[in-house]
Amino acid sequence: MIGKELDQVIFGADATERIVAVETDAEEVTTYRRTPGGVTADRCELRPWLVSEQQADLPGAEWTPLAGEGYAFLAEFARWGDFVEGRQRLVNAGIDHFAYNDRIRQHLLRGGRTLFKGMVMDDLRRLQLDIETTSLSPSDPEARIILVALADNTGWVELLEGEEPEILPRLSELIRGRDPDVIEGHNIFDFDLPFLSARAQRHGIPLDWGRDGSAVRFGRQRRCAMGGRSRPFVPAYVWGRHVIDTMLALQRFDAQSAEMESYGLKPAVQQLGLAEPDRAQVDRTDMAGEWVNDPDRVRKYDRQDVIETGRLAAHVVPTDFYLAQMIPDSYQNVAVSGTGEKINALMVREYLRRGVALARPESARSFPGGYVEVRRYGVISPIVKVDVESLYPSIMLSEGIAPAADTLGVFLPMLGELRKRRLAAKARARESSGTDRARWDGIQSSFKVLINSFYGYLGSGFLFNDYGAAGRVTRRGQELVRQIADRIEQSGGQVVEIDTDGVYFRPPEGVRDEQAELAYVEEIGAALPKEIKLQHDGRYRAMVSLRVKNYVCVGYDGRKLLRGGAVRSRADEPFGREFLAEAVDLMLEDDLDGLGQRYRELLEEILGGELAIEKLARRERVTEKTFSSPAKRRSAKLAKGTPVGDYISVYQRTDGSLELTENYAGDEDRAHYSDKLYRFALRLQEAIGPRFDEFFPRPSLRAARQASAGQKTLGLE
Repeated sequence: MIGKELDQVIFGADATERIVAVETDAEEVTTYRRTPGGVTADRCELRPWLVSEQQADLPGAEWTPLAGEGYAFLAEFARWGDFVEGRQRLVNAGIDHFAYNDRIRQHLLRGGRTLFKGMVMDDLRRLQLDIETTSLSPSDPEARIILVALADNTGWVELLEGEEPEILPRLSELIRGRDPDVIEGHNIFDFDLPFLSARAQRHGIPLDWGRDGSAVRFGRQRRCAMGGRSRPFVPAYVWGRHVIDTMLALQRFDAQSAEMESYGLKPAVQQLGLAEPDRAQVDRTDMAGEWVNDPDRVRKYDRQDVIETGRLAAHVVPTDFYLAQMIPDSYQNVAVSGTGEKINALMVREYLRRGVALARPESARSFPGGYVEVRRYGVISPIVKVDVESLYPSIMLSEGIAPAADTLGVFLPMLGELRKRRLAAKARARESSGTDRARWDGIQSSFKVLINSFYGYLGSGFLFNDYGAAGRVTRRGQELVRQIADRIEQSGGQVVEIDTDGVYFRPPEGVRDEQAELAYVEEIGAALPKEIKLQHDGRYRAMVSLRVKNYVCVGYDGRKLLRGGAVRSRADEPFGREFLAEAVDLMLEDDLDGLGQRYRELLEEILGGELAIEKLARRERVTEKTFSSPAKRRSAKLAKGTPVGDYISVYQRTDGSLELTENYAGDEDRAHYSDKLYRFALRLQEAIGPRFDEFFPRPSLRAARQASAGQKTLGLE
């Protein structure tokens, strides 16, 4: 395949530029384009479609045979209702078929169109929204909206205040007047839009924000993909516009690096260097009182919230913007869907464009995973990290590993072209500054997301999957990473941890500055196949190796890189997180005696009831499982009335039950928390070595129970 063909594969065959939204009803498609003169709309017929392994008598269907085997018959319909009925008939007849339920995706995929061609992210009109309320629940008797902040990427900011019947119509008027393509908000799906909608319904006021004058509507709960996990949310839809939740976007942004300390707006923008100067602080638990006592501070607070939301979106969302130029789907869907599904859409689009049958997916079967090994525990210094750039994609390209069902030979050329384009975009980013650099970085990141999804696509339930090919890739990856580790050991280095495509190691004597490290890595990489590129990926003053995929690396600037739940789980109680942080520092100072002493002191504080309940309590996020899972039975009663997505703070009482922290009555289960401290210490066991029991004696259960009953005792076995 050559350049123009690959352009069509990656970006779609239709070159129409500046499409900012596509909407559909049962029979018609409306396409919105942002031009220098404003937003225009044009309409065309909706042609729903499906592919099937055989033809059937379906009302309104026009059948076209496709070349090859698999889903070899294409049915197209004039009405969405005919498509729905036709699909149900196939289900009832037991005829295997494939179809998308999303009308926008169907239209874009068959037409070869994508959004935002010929645009950069700042070409969009992006509006940010944030509200301040007297309660977190819109159904509370005293609940009301006291302030709405709006901003957009032209620099415009406006605050709305007054009574709700005045605020809500004015809000809708401003949104229609500013005519944004995108509405952004932090936790907008779980809080702002449901709250606004509930209050608008109470007053009989429509939130008619759509470009066609329609009201905001809510869909069924779905899940936002975040690397290897997902989070449920209920999407909201505004006709002709996209809604982007920056809290979800931030979690996707952080999925691989896991460096964010919090996904809340204010701590996140502070960590990312995006915070407003002279940041106003307001007690969210008493917003009504704050509004009465110091309304100017609340206004400043909300104004800063909405400005920071825009900055955060500009930082974490560009990858999805540029993905939307390739993926046949709405921007709002691209921003929450998984990457494997994106590859699937590209494959389906190209096969249908060429009139070729779609493959039927293979049944799932097991295959080897990445190679992971810890060779050394404890404190090791200094440390260098190397990894193979795009290990699995490189193996696939160098060894020609592709799905057997890819009869058109699209998969590997598309992967190769994406990699080539990413390298070019990375080079442009390095050479640029300011907004140009941000643009090229967003482009290279969008290519990276797709590149890193090709291997996962092979081993998942998509149409052109191939579990055998996935296994060949991982086995070859294991060979290569072991080869790298062995070369390091043979040349005098000490390997600490191997994880899929990377190796942490202590370099040989004589390799003690960055230039020497770079030369050493180049020497190790020279023995690898030509297409496999080994790169220097980090240097650290020290590493605390605890267990597989759990470690702390300390940079030469003193900053710490924490990996794994053993050292940074948000589910841990604050006293445990603080103890582990102190433990790491003391281990780095080689002060095990001091660490043992700190353990005993903390144990005595727990047993003596000296630790504040806020240190013992843990935050629990309320999810659907809170009310349905037997394991969450203790939390369900306490969470009653708390919206899904919000948090409760709980502690364990002496009878083993949970209670809300706000109801604390000096009845914490000290035996439980002393044992919990010991379990935190156990996370350090392999790193401490054979002297672990000397420094961390197990608490005596009997003594701990006596302490829970009010009898102060150290309680060590």
